[in-house]
Amino acid sequence: MKRIALAVVLLIFAATLPAQTYDEAVAAYQQGKIFIAAQAFIKLAEKGEAKAQLMLGDMYSNGEGVPQDDAEAARWYQKAADQGDARAQFTLGNMYSTGRGVPQDKSEAVLWYRKAAEQGLVEAQFNLGVMYDTGEGDVRDKAEAARWYSEAAERGNARAQFNLGSLYFKGEGVSQDKAKAARWYRRAANLGLAEAQFALGLLYENGEGVSQDKAEAVRWYRMAAEQGNAKAQANLRRLTGDQTSGVPKP
Repeated sequence: MKRIALAVVLLIFAATLPAQTYDEAVAAYQQGKIFIAAQAFIKLAEKGEAKAQLMLGDMYSNGEGVPQDDAEAARWYQKAADQGDARAQFTLGNMYSTGRGVPQDKSEAVLWYRKAAEQGLVEAQFNLGVMYDTGEGDVRDKAEAARWYSEAAERGNARAQFNLGSLYFKGEGVSQDKAKAARWYRRAANLGLAEAQFALGLLYENGEGVSQDKAEAVRWYRMAAEQGNAKAQANLRRLTGDQTSGVPKP
């Protein structure tokens, strides 16, 4: 009995010990021991552990275990980003893009997106493509936009696939190729992106990049319409002759 009692005491004592390693801190966080996890991440982050710095940035950003503080979140993201953590670089890019926790600076956002994108982070590749596409951060370059959209699109990012399709459709940054536009729209549409479903419907209705096929146009318009795409709903009503509000019935 004494041995059992001692074992129980030791287990209780062990459960109250603060987390010491990154894995222990993560386990504490996952178990809902947020304050224990936060204290552990602080200690580890102050020792220079990049993963802990990233987690601490997240906790300050969300106000978990520490007061919500965007500036403090940015400070820890910066430390992790400087050590090459791709997600910290991407998140820091988002903060500079929106001016959250740091002064808004689109050029600085581009710098951090590029660092994360070059490490293969799909979200950063897409965001970098958008910056080049729209000219935010003074880097307007449609060819570079196409390059980064292509990187993200090949990795399954639906919005990158749609945007790349749009560049091919308009011939911006790439040679105009409506068949390629259709292929990229289709990939995004198959992933459920309503804008791509609508765009593919337009191509089928007008016979651009694909053989004209009103039935296929209706099919893709319907998919987009069912997701609330107003333009698709209007085109579907026009093609089916059903003028009821919402999505016309098949």
